[in-house]
Amino acid sequence: MLDIRTFGPNGGNVLYKALAHPVAAEALSAMEKRLSGSKIVIYDPDDAVRTFIALYPGLKPHTVLTHDTERVGKDDGYGGCYRALLDLPSIDADIVLALSFDDAKIRGRLAKLLGSKTLETLAPARLPDTMVVRGRPYLDKLNFATNFAFFRDDDAFSTRIVTANYWSNYQSQNLRYWMRLFDQSGAVIAEWEMPVERANAGIVIDSSDVRERFKLPPFTGQLFIHVLGARGHDVVKYALDIFGKAGNPSLSVTHDANAWPSVRFATLPAPAPDETITVWVQNSHGTTIPAGEITFNTMGKEDHRAVDRAIGPFETVAVDIGSLFPDVQWPSQLEMRPKRHLVRPRYEIREGGRTRIAHLNVERDNIKPDPAIRALSPSLGRGFLLPFPILDPKRYTSFVQPTPMSEELQSQPVRLDIFDEKGTLVGSHFLGNLPRDHKTSIALHELTDKPGHADLVYDFRDGGDGDGWLHALMRYRDTTSQHSAETSFGAHIFNTLMTWRSEPQSYAGPPPGLTTRLFLKLGHDAFKSFCCLIHPASVEGTDASQTTLLLHSADGTLLAETTLHIEPSGSYMVRPHLLFDGAHLDKAGVGGYVLIRDLTCRLFGYHGLENPDGGFSLDHMFGF
Repeated sequence: MLDIRTFGPNGGNVLYKALAHPVAAEALSAMEKRLSGSKIVIYDPDDAVRTFIALYPGLKPHTVLTHDTERVGKDDGYGGCYRALLDLPSIDADIVLALSFDDAKIRGRLAKLLGSKTLETLAPARLPDTMVVRGRPYLDKLNFATNFAFFRDDDAFSTRIVTANYWSNYQSQNLRYWMRLFDQSGAVIAEWEMPVERANAGIVIDSSDVRERFKLPPFTGQLFIHVLGARGHDVVKYALDIFGKAGNPSLSVTHDANAWPSVRFATLPAPAPDETITVWVQNSHGTTIPAGEITFNTMGKEDHRAVDRAIGPFETVAVDIGSLFPDVQWPSQLEMRPKRHLVRPRYEIREGGRTRIAHLNVERDNIKPDPAIRALSPSLGRGFLLPFPILDPKRYTSFVQPTPMSEELQSQPVRLDIFDEKGTLVGSHFLGNLPRDHKTSIALHELTDKPGHADLVYDFRDGGDGDGWLHALMRYRDTTSQHSAETSFGAHIFNTLMTWRSEPQSYAGPPPGLTTRLFLKLGHDAFKSFCCLIHPASVEGTDASQTTLLLHSADGTLLAETTLHIEPSGSYMVRPHLLFDGAHLDKAGVGGYVLIRDLTCRLFGYHGLENPDGGFSLDHMFGF
């Protein structure tokens, strides 16, 4: 287990991001080599030593100093006890390493205690002044708006990151995307900045353009993204499209990476007999992952099977799940235990000459089954629900599989409520109190002959537990083209005036979250974009949505708008090429997009691209 603190009392641990940043990793890895063989004492003013040594084990101390009188004498985690900072003059050491980026302040604090000892700080690992906001503390979260993306360009595939300058909504100016591209071995093969000058502008980062610009060989690796000049929040959101080249019919889309490493991930299907599943393991840190550290297991079973090779700094390794589990097949599902070494990984399914890529989801280690969910107030109606599309059963198959997404959850008591596009309930199906290791997969196209959506909800008629983190994996197939897509997501309470803890969730303030701001990219060339827009309703009796679709050009200019009204528990298939004038769409160009806004309710959606050959992609949308 990588012993790092990614979250603290006030949210994300910015110090972790500052230590793990690739620029910092270069400097601290060099420090490891430079101080090799030295007797090091660490002064830990901000309780950072565990995370620091986990990332840079070559700087392990023989003594840890603290100025906290209540910590003195307690176990320091490295075979000794914390000693008082005032003891420094009597401690035998070559180097005093102070875990602070503020070199001048630390030198002033320790000047009378050092004697002949050499003082090192984290100053060499600071980002350049051009990468931080002047006037803000160095460890301000807005200085570390970062994320990773799976990024590939070779003879068979290309990738494209698409998003928009949503930072301008928070008065961000002089925005720049700083990017560093690692190849499969973890070597840096390109580094550049992309200024984003216009408010609301579309942002496109295309692997083919990058490969041509830097004259690169084929690569499969990861792109580190740092948004310089961020405002409002530090979450870097994007959609990642994966295209087949040279007649390869593959097409898929996946969500942003989630910048925080996790102990476990789930929503990983076992391969079907005609499938090959590869998990792309991408080291998110500048330290090597030991052989055997990352394991997989069948969901609900402790049959751990390890990746039997070391994975170097920022390296990408393809793990064949079928080779690890030749005895396990869909509809079994798996867990991945990367032990905080990497952010949300992608998995790739190869089937019949096509591939599709989707992401695993974070399995929570900080929530437990909560009996209060069994007795929510009637004002919350059906409470937590997970909405997802049912594509037209005349053409598509649609499957859903509930997925445990917290470590302690042992059962899932769930029901499916199925609605047509007008919001009419067409059926409810109790799935039972499913055990953690269940193999249930429901064919929705056999339960209805109408397109629409289903809600996965808690149903405690046979007992069981709920944790408020209800998830499922959804799989779709075009029965004509045999193209498939899959996605996964989790439940929330939707569109209730009354609240329960953090629900109905709002990304822009306290609950209840009753507004919508969703990003829908446009298509390009022969590709056309779409989204299945759902009006989830935990309670009955609410009104139809008042939804505005705002067409923006790539430079952020608003070109046109139209309105929709979606009934509660209803859905609508948004196809921009059918809703907007062709001249406006042409003017929008590559990087143009539709902003979906509603000030009366919170909508949820799944987006993708379609091509003329029956290929399509699908994943949940993001908002900002």
